[in-house]
Amino acid sequence: MKASKTKVAGLLFSILTTSALCADEVVRRIPEDEAKKAVVTKVTPDYPVMARQMKLAGRVQVDAYVDVEGKVEKVQIISGNPLLSSAVVTAMKQWKFSPFITDGKPTRAIAVFSLLFVP
Repeated sequence: MKASKTKVAGLLFSILTTSALCADEVVRRIPEDEAKKAVVTKVTPDYPVMARQMKLAGRVQVDAYVDVEGKVEKVQIISGNPLLSSAVVTAMKQWKFSPFITDGKPTRAIAVFSLLFVP
């Protein structure tokens, strides 16, 4: 019984320590104009065939989560038609940025982007 309590206590300590380290990590929110200047590699989203056939136009707004090396970790849809949004997510996961610097050190960032689809 004591061994399992010790394991649980150790696991709980590990989780709390990891959470505390993550909470201290700096993440900057980057405006679109600044983020565009940091783009090193940009992949243009393919216009989905079905959306093109429907002559669907629209804007897709996303948050791109960028790691300290400038790689896109995650893309979160803020707004936009789902037919168009999936193409944006696929393309943006291939983007690469110059690292964003805070206090002289590379930092994680969240950059907002708005992409327009016109048939």
